[in-house]
Amino acid sequence: MKLLRVGKKGQEKPAALDKNGKIRDLSDHINDLNPSSINFETLSKLQKLDLETLNQLSNSERIGSCLSNPGKFVAIGLNYSDHAAETGQAVPSEPIVFMKATSSINGPNDDIEISKDSKKLDWEVELGIIIGKNTKNISQDQSQSHIFGYCLVNDVSEREWQIEKMGQWVKGKSHDTYGPIGPYIVTKDEVKDINNLNLSLDLNGKRMQTGNTNTMIFNVDYIVSYLSKYMSLQPGDIITTGTPPGVGMGMKPQLFLKAGDKMKLSIDLLGEQNSKVVQEWTKKNF
Repeated sequence: MKLLRVGKKGQEKPAALDKNGKIRDLSDHINDLNPSSINFETLSKLQKLDLETLNQLSNSERIGSCLSNPGKFVAIGLNYSDHAAETGQAVPSEPIVFMKATSSINGPNDDIEISKDSKKLDWEVELGIIIGKNTKNISQDQSQSHIFGYCLVNDVSEREWQIEKMGQWVKGKSHDTYGPIGPYIVTKDEVKDINNLNLSLDLNGKRMQTGNTNTMIFNVDYIVSYLSKYMSLQPGDIITTGTPPGVGMGMKPQLFLKAGDKMKLSIDLLGEQNSKVVQEWTKKNF
């Protein structure tokens, strides 16, 4: 299934794409796509529905983040050898693990804010894993039974905050809007070979990143197993798995995002994102 959330921010409805690409409302069956509904029992019930009998939602409505309120947003750094090379860093012998704040999560086509203090805002197209059941200290051959599905992620990164400021990478990864996910959660049964998906990112119509998941240093099953030895994973947790080469930091001269820039991201089977960079408002109401 391709699961998504549709509607104004804060008012999204859970939905699914039918075989004709029409958006069907799942509100009568689940309240939202969140940790309470991301499990295999719920998925089994949804897969038995005749989607074409459900209320159709407009394809012109906003698509929200494909998941709400995840418990964790875990990330893997330098997971493509050619990306490590372009950043001037050694290929890691073990996965580099960091976190993104869940408050960074954004819709796939929503604007990305550039802070007045930002100088080096960068892009990263990545494959995201969605966990489907409690996961702790599992082997690699058990990983697939714990994965609910996959999604497209843009691991937006402020490089000055990430690298030049003291501390961990989380500061450069966690600003509001720095975590676009979706448009869909694609359940794992629809992805025949997760280790052979093409990824791409265009900036203002120019191709910047091209890659394939078959060049990841640590593959999906290894990552899930590895993380489960250091932290338990719960349904709805997101793991974003690293980016191929072509980020702005690796270019000579370096290139960073500015207000007005437009990005288009794509991964085979997982859909597209289309976002615009805008200046962050100086005043916000919370």
